[in-house]
Amino acid sequence: MALLLPSVRLLPTPSRATAPTSSPLSVRRTRPWGLPLSRVRCCASGTPHPAAAAREAAASWVGQLAGAVPWKAAVSGALALAVSFTCFVANARTGVNKPELLPKEFTTVIDVAGFLSSGQENRLRQEIEDLEKDTGYKLRVLAQNYPDTPGLAIKDFWQVDERTIVFVADPTFGNIINFNIGPLVDLDVPRSFWSQVSGKYGNMFYWKEKGEDASIEAAVTAISRCLRDPAGTNNCSEVL
Repeated sequence: MALLLPSVRLLPTPSRATAPTSSPLSVRRTRPWGLPLSRVRCCASGTPHPAAAAREAAASWVGQLAGAVPWKAAVSGALALAVSFTCFVANARTGVNKPELLPKEFTTVIDVAGFLSSGQENRLRQEIEDLEKDTGYKLRVLAQNYPDTPGLAIKDFWQVDERTIVFVADPTFGNIINFNIGPLVDLDVPRSFWSQVSGKYGNMFYWKEKGEDASIEAAVTAISRCLRDPAGTNNCSEVL
């Protein structure tokens, strides 16, 4: 005679919640110049940290990296940091507003840090002018050493809109390349492109070896090539 065994119901094992981990390579930085444009999207998503916390975290990470990591690994670390970079998020409470640092006449390149020679500035202006004529995109370059920056004053000076790319070159936090991307540009250019430009030309090993001016010029050239690419799935897929 067969034995009837009581049925046993197996309860699903509850999944163990994994505590989110944070990496010293995923430092978020608030923008050292305030640009309160509600419709301008940053090139990376997430909630910005306060400026003071970001500065402290970035400084701590750079110090640990320099003292404990071999040079080649440090380069990789800098590139990884660039991949997780964000454009500086507007913060009107801490933003700098120094219109006296603006040039008297309109220009698409403002170098209050003195990184560029007059010849380099002229070449960048010409490249930006040609790019705007050919594509309609407005590239603007601000070279600064926070807090010595026009800050909020550039919004009206440049008439920043949805087709504007504000490129801020500032070595304060290690990576010199930061972007603020207008939403119409964001629709046409993959966000990974901006991370690649920042990782390749903005890491501190690149600009310390070649100079801040070389980083700025290389980034502008890469942006110009990208924006001139025909629209498609592979546009701006490489940073040369």
